[in-house]
Amino acid sequence: MTSRGRDRVADVRSVVVTYMLDYPIESVVPLGGGLDNLAYEVNGELIVRFSKEPDPARRSALVCREARVLAAVADISPLPVPEPTFTDAEQGCLAYHKLPGVPLLDMPRHRRSAHGTSIAATLGELLTALHAVPIGRSAGLVEADDQPPAEWRHEAAENYATSAGRVPAAHRRSVETFLNAAPPTGGWTPAFSHNDLGIEHVLVDPVTWSVTGVIDWSDAAVVDPAHDFGLIYRDLGPAAYRAAIRGCRTDAHDLAALGERPVFYARCSVFEDLAYGIETEQGTYVDKSLAAMEWLFPP
Repeated sequence: MTSRGRDRVADVRSVVVTYMLDYPIESVVPLGGGLDNLAYEVNGELIVRFSKEPDPARRSALVCREARVLAAVADISPLPVPEPTFTDAEQGCLAYHKLPGVPLLDMPRHRRSAHGTSIAATLGELLTALHAVPIGRSAGLVEADDQPPAEWRHEAAENYATSAGRVPAAHRRSVETFLNAAPPTGGWTPAFSHNDLGIEHVLVDPVTWSVTGVIDWSDAAVVDPAHDFGLIYRDLGPAAYRAAIRGCRTDAHDLAALGERPVFYARCSVFEDLAYGIETEQGTYVDKSLAAMEWLFPP
């Protein structure tokens, strides 16, 4: 472990002692992290997470906001979500008792494929509940994330440029055709959503394969409702995407209005995950991104 890693473990111990004075600490295990956070598991039951945001004021605001989001989502979500045990805004720290289950990302790919449609149908029910939240209710809770499609395409091209060497040659022509095509046009009706519903944030029971919870709500926003459907398409494939749509109890007109945007978001975001996996040497992100090339960019 590096000296920085040892320092952070010490930070975990310190913050737990501060807020949970009578809680004996027997173990602290680094869990790694994604783009936004680093997470640690204490005693096999408590998750302590630190924001990677470097600006102290924004880091504090993000952690406080996520705690409020979790409280609000707990009232409407059909699936379990973390319930904050404590927050330390200054350190950008949020802690909660571990939900049951394991991240879907950590399960073998062939087994994810076998259970993807049932999992996606459950996620469709979650998106139904989230997208039904009145915008006025969420306006003071989260920000709008309305990045235009042209910017999505630009970022995808940048991420592809740094990771193209890992993309099998059979898919590169299809990728480059997509990156040179015009992005989707037309507007959409914004909705409250998780905004990062990748399989790393979906917990499942490894025996029954039921969804046991959804974690990391730090990116929740008022956003294009097609985005989270696109992440289901990206990570679990077209059959799962169709199951998510069928599981979504929303007006058929609203679903039809999603158009091609879910696939667009899926194709753009796969390069962000691939580049991240390469940069951080997290093979699970690389493997799932390369597997998705089969349906996102068929030869």
